[in-house]
Amino acid sequence: MAIIYNFLKNVWNNLLNESKTNISFLPFVLLMVTIPLPLGINNFFLALFVLSVLFNKNKSKIYFSLALSLPIILFMWMGFSYFWSIDSARTLKAIPREIGFLILPIVFLFVPFTLQQKLKAISIYSYSITLLVAYYLVRAIIRYAITQDAQVFFYHGEYDNDYGLVPKLLNAIHFSVFVAIAFFYFLTQEVKTKVTLFISVLLFSFIILLSSKNIILVVITLIVIYFLFYSKIANKMRLRNLIVMIVILGLMFSFGKIKERFQIEFQSNTNKSLSSNVIKGIPQGVHNISIYEAWFNEKFTPNDFFPGTAFRVYQARIFLEFLQEEPIFWKGFGLNAALKKTEEKGKKYNVFLGDEITEGYQKKNFHNQYIQNFVDLGIVGFLLLFAMIVLNIKNALKSKDFIHIAFSILMISLFLTESFLWRQRGVIFFMVFYCLFNISAQFKIERK
Repeated sequence: MAIIYNFLKNVWNNLLNESKTNISFLPFVLLMVTIPLPLGINNFFLALFVLSVLFNKNKSKIYFSLALSLPIILFMWMGFSYFWSIDSARTLKAIPREIGFLILPIVFLFVPFTLQQKLKAISIYSYSITLLVAYYLVRAIIRYAITQDAQVFFYHGEYDNDYGLVPKLLNAIHFSVFVAIAFFYFLTQEVKTKVTLFISVLLFSFIILLSSKNIILVVITLIVIYFLFYSKIANKMRLRNLIVMIVILGLMFSFGKIKERFQIEFQSNTNKSLSSNVIKGIPQGVHNISIYEAWFNEKFTPNDFFPGTAFRVYQARIFLEFLQEEPIFWKGFGLNAALKKTEEKGKKYNVFLGDEITEGYQKKNFHNQYIQNFVDLGIVGFLLLFAMIVLNIKNALKSKDFIHIAFSILMISLFLTESFLWRQRGVIFFMVFYCLFNISAQFKIERK
């Protein structure tokens, strides 16, 4: 307890010291660490951060920043889409969720962060994520003692229960990214203490338990890249580190629940589907759809189960049909307005609608941010997002900041499988780190 108390005391003293020179620092850190918490709490600290910038007497000189201008333009395009939206009510309701694209770039142009403050903010965020991970692990252990159900250690809750590793509203895939940023902070520390190494192993293990196939593969790839090209011992130990990573990857895929999730994907990606009794976790009598069937079947049945990859292939299929059938190339259907059309397609192909317990396929978004932007906002919305992604990775590689590089690659990958920016928590997370990394890359964050 004494160690924890001293650590928290030091953190608090650091926050107070930094706040003396920059009153926006503490509200910004609180905004960062509350991203995984209920939206009301995070909204409060977003407002507090904005107010702190308005009343900050030490505002920095305003510079033009292309990186920060792009999300502002994207938000304006989202707002304009109300006037041509096919579902104006849904568009109007969705616009406030995207406000981070407007507010955060503007306030970041005024925030006089130093390089030291940037590093401290990421450090505190990483430690806060570690505490949250410890909480969810303890919660899982207690739930397992009560239920004897190993599912409490994996993924997120489903449908009528919340007995996954994290709550369904938090989303295991999204939280994997939150944890991954913290993991790479500890992994890239030049001086690695026993505590740092322990936390790194803890966070990596938690990412594995969250069972997001995409994020697991990207994180492992980034680890290999780091040890081969960015660590101090890279030149001397490349072969050994590569062998170690391969061994870790092999052990991971041999682990029951994780192996099961990958197995569902890989075994279904042929022109022949599997019967449900081949894989655990899929009820008897359910037809497991393959990628081939997702792309070519003229009709589906309520008993058809779409693994993640197959479902995204089905969604890519209907996106191409929209491009051929609807005038969406330039402007799209309108922000968050495509649901009406995807439901019509769902009825046409007879995909599972859902019931009181089980979520169906007809009302899901595209689970691909690139396609989602194109469908809702047309080629303009897509190109604005693409430009942000390209500029982000360009600045990351130029700065040689591996955490920035990891963030860039994680976002590129996540956007392939999730409509991450159509959720308020996703917008805030992306824009907080996007602004922090890119404004520092452009101005070296040493603005006076």
